[in-house]
Amino acid sequence: MCVTAVESRPAGGGTAHAHKAEGKRSQLPRSPGDRPFGARVKAFVALTKPRVIELLLMTTVPVMFLAAKGVPDLWLVLETCVGGYLSAGGAAAFNMYLDRDIDALMDRTSQRPLVTGMVSPRECLVFATALAVGSTAWFWFLVNPLSAMLSLGALLFYVVVYTMILKRRTSQNIVWGGIAGCMPVFIGWSSVTNSVSWASFVLFLVIFFWTPPHYWPLSMKVKDDYERVGVPMLPAVAGNKVVARQIVAYSWVMVAVSLLLQPLGYTGWFYTAVALVCGALWLKEAHGLQSRAKAGITGAKLKEMRLFHWSITYVSLLFVAVAVDPFLR
Repeated sequence: MCVTAVESRPAGGGTAHAHKAEGKRSQLPRSPGDRPFGARVKAFVALTKPRVIELLLMTTVPVMFLAAKGVPDLWLVLETCVGGYLSAGGAAAFNMYLDRDIDALMDRTSQRPLVTGMVSPRECLVFATALAVGSTAWFWFLVNPLSAMLSLGALLFYVVVYTMILKRRTSQNIVWGGIAGCMPVFIGWSSVTNSVSWASFVLFLVIFFWTPPHYWPLSMKVKDDYERVGVPMLPAVAGNKVVARQIVAYSWVMVAVSLLLQPLGYTGWFYTAVALVCGALWLKEAHGLQSRAKAGITGAKLKEMRLFHWSITYVSLLFVAVAVDPFLR
């Protein structure tokens, strides 16, 4: 929405953080099987990154309403959501398996289940594989083969192309790796129509151009983590001015692309109005961040997380408008 671990030697400061992570693990029972059952269940759920999956489903379900030009079959919606959760959860678990070395050294990820020892690497790998196989079979037999292939393709792209190849090698990792996060749009459309369309391609591009300016503000806040482990997220290798300039550029393209649905005949006035208002607010926040970066403001006064939080609101409102628009035309 893979499997040989890609190990990298962390940058300076890694030794102290390695001792810190090891200290946390030493306070836990020696075997993951010794943990309380409830805690173990929570740990396996955490492997699937539920909060990320919420966003993925937020882009899947509204597209089903647009594809159906009204209310889609609710059983199909449920089946698609379950399959999507299983697929994205499997991708997330593979990601945690592959990144367990750097997760132990980053403050933001230091409480993940493989770092704390709540789940063993072998258990994580078996769990991820089961979710990947199960989700593909689920889509194939309960939705349709096209959706199954799109789901499997998204999972493999995220695990192999992003996690194993791009993430530790290029500052453009999140740009191209974000393609995996765009695929739920195709899956939502194909689950209803057993095809893809220009509408789904436009929404795919919206998420593609949304992903970097969504994630880079968060990366700006935690860039010390990425510097420590040698992961070249753009904010870790470029100054705030460069990052903010790219955020603004991607933001303008994203807003422009979001307005293409009406000229193509897929949406009406309601979606367009929401896209215009939300897009204007987004651009205001993006340019505000750029202005503060140009002024040399750093730390809490940079307020980079304002755009990060707004980006989640933006995509939620935009896709709710996608779902509502067919009823107002």
